[in-house]
Amino acid sequence: MEKELISLKEQWDKLKAEQPKLRIREAAKQLHVTEAGLVNTGVGEYNIRLNSQFQELLKEVNTLGKVLALTRNDYCVHERKGVYKKASFNGHIGLVVTPDIDLRLFMDQWQFGFAVNENNRRSLQFFDQHGEAVHKIYLTEESDESAYHLLVAKYRAEEQLQELLIAPAREAVDETPDEEINVEGFRDAWRALQDTHHFFGMLRKYGVTRTQALRLAPDDYAKPLEVDVLKKTLQTAAGTQQEIMVFVGNPGCIQIHTGPVQKLLETGPWFNVLDPDFNLHLRLDGVASAWLVKKPTSEGLVHSIEAFDEAGNIVIQYFGKRKPGIPESEGWRALLKNLGLL
Repeated sequence: MEKELISLKEQWDKLKAEQPKLRIREAAKQLHVTEAGLVNTGVGEYNIRLNSQFQELLKEVNTLGKVLALTRNDYCVHERKGVYKKASFNGHIGLVVTPDIDLRLFMDQWQFGFAVNENNRRSLQFFDQHGEAVHKIYLTEESDESAYHLLVAKYRAEEQLQELLIAPAREAVDETPDEEINVEGFRDAWRALQDTHHFFGMLRKYGVTRTQALRLAPDDYAKPLEVDVLKKTLQTAAGTQQEIMVFVGNPGCIQIHTGPVQKLLETGPWFNVLDPDFNLHLRLDGVASAWLVKKPTSEGLVHSIEAFDEAGNIVIQYFGKRKPGIPESEGWRALLKNLGLL
């Protein structure tokens, strides 16, 4: 096992020397290994393996002060700065709900954790059973580095040099043929929704995938859009100073920004938000479809813009700024009208 780790470390060191700007996620793909596997090669030298008490650790991240929380999938990276406080858990479901750091955590997907030192940039990084990154927490210039070292020492794994037992990559979900779905029952259930949070449970009940649900939606409840609507929405929000909600996630974590977007920059296939406390990097060529989706609630209709990759995985969602019990904002509806979507 040690020989294998050393060999992989040598391959990665060579790759870093050849391509110094290469991100670890891309390096893992080039080397046909997982990102967690690459991080593990640094244990004993500059990285530290953490034990599995992730919930307890997350409750203490507030001691670090202002940090950067990062959650991503293959085609979108969401970075938000703030104080990581009010972490709470109900079984495997966790919440961090503050105006700055706003997370939904699915802890049954969290398998490996590391304290990582990349060129003196310190972070806590967490990975799922497949070796895919679910969430990362980086120190900023305003963080308490001594608190970080105390936290790492407290949650350091007893055994550092361990082989990672990584599960095979997730298999694509086989979609149930449309003719086997109770389409009318599904449509009636959609029209009868009272809370957006019940949408996923409805999909499971009727055995439909998200993209299949949008195809089978009741009349006028889901409308296909051009992919460039993702860029236009951010541009319009910036131009009108309209606060929006931006959701980005993966099976282990969903991260949300609520507020304005201001500095926008397009670089090749990436469309970016580069604000002081919120950065977004959206790879437009990875988006296969975009939709306007309507969901009934007890306070009226809620409209979202949702984007998916070729495999049907959700890449990003936009909503108007709202809280439970409060109707959707007129400003968000005005933005959608401005885009010709309503």
